[in-house]
Amino acid sequence: MDIITITNLIILAILIALTAFFVASEFAVVKIRMSRIDQLITEGNKKAVVAKKVAGDLDYYLSACQLGITVTALGLGAIGKPAVERFMYPVFDWFDVSASTASIASYAIAFILVTFLHVVVGEMAPKTLAIQFSEKTTLLLAAPLYWFGKLMYPFIWALNGASRVLLRAFGVKPAPHEQAYTEEELRIVMAQSFQGGEINGTKLAYMENVFSFDERVAKDIMVPRTDLITLDKSMEYPDIVRILDEHNYTRYPVIEDGSKDRVVGVVNVKKMLPHIVAGRDRKLEEFVRDLPVVLEITPIQDAMLKMQQEQMHMALVIDEYGGTAGILTLEDILEEIVGEIRDEFDEDEVADIRKIGEREYLISGRVLLEELEKRFGLVFEDNEEMDTIGGWIQYQKGTTAQDGDEIHHGEHIWAVAETDNFQIKHVILRHG
Repeated sequence: MDIITITNLIILAILIALTAFFVASEFAVVKIRMSRIDQLITEGNKKAVVAKKVAGDLDYYLSACQLGITVTALGLGAIGKPAVERFMYPVFDWFDVSASTASIASYAIAFILVTFLHVVVGEMAPKTLAIQFSEKTTLLLAAPLYWFGKLMYPFIWALNGASRVLLRAFGVKPAPHEQAYTEEELRIVMAQSFQGGEINGTKLAYMENVFSFDERVAKDIMVPRTDLITLDKSMEYPDIVRILDEHNYTRYPVIEDGSKDRVVGVVNVKKMLPHIVAGRDRKLEEFVRDLPVVLEITPIQDAMLKMQQEQMHMALVIDEYGGTAGILTLEDILEEIVGEIRDEFDEDEVADIRKIGEREYLISGRVLLEELEKRFGLVFEDNEEMDTIGGWIQYQKGTTAQDGDEIHHGEHIWAVAETDNFQIKHVILRHG
């Protein structure tokens, strides 16, 4: 084997290796997440700094990869036939093959061999490795790709310019490679991260709750007017102490003239109790603080912002007529993200949805239809005007619901378990 044959084979191997480099670089920089690169930079990874320069100018460096792949492919085509022909020459000579036949055979063998090496070694294997180990591949290859891009700047600039001119001729404007994810796409990414073990179920639940957070309004989570425990501005200490002892809340709305439509503010029991214990003669109204006011349809994130600005843990929710609809607390808002928050006074509090039989559930009348649809896979067709299961049952009945009333809905039965005046407190769901 002469020096020319050896040289051609070495050049052939180098060209295949360069093809593998450009293919791996192309897939790796597309696959890796910019957020992960930023994290690596924060951790002090110096290679990530160069990787960010490459991934941050994706259009330019993808063009650099394409230029490298094209040039190496042309080189393989030019070197392949002469290299194989010189390598196979002794064989052709041994079998006394004519020059024309040797030329055709060497071309065919070169085409098959070079194509195999180019596709398998130069493209498929590097592509698979780059996709599977995108982070390691990017960090390894970013620096040489960066300097290749700098060296080939005039050619890449000219080719990109020609590409843009061609696209404009067809009315296509080049778009940036930056990508914004929709909420649904982010939900899918989180679900995949959970399935892959990157995050646990608690973190997944928190993030899902954050997405649904901005879909809720004050009336969805407020304590309704009928359930409010209030203090009247004219109450004396003995009556106040009796209510405090019975309910154990920290804050109470204060009304006047016995009307829940006339809420004058809120009192914090912690500030009032020392004076009651000391027997100081102070009126209840001296401890009253103004409440922020929000509408029933106010998004809960806006309500929370208003409560933060006014440094209050409670807000008054009013209806469209200006009457009291309910009270919204900071705890209610936080529970939308982190789930139920219980303290030492919540021992007697029960879950809104409880399983009481093989196919039976006891459900609070305040539970939202949306929550029931998600948990049980139900569909409430006529729910435009109603938000809660209690309201939906009243709407379906068309009259005031009584204990024991039943509604058949598909394969399920809804039975009224408890009412208080005209309010449905609890219902029973029986699966068919």
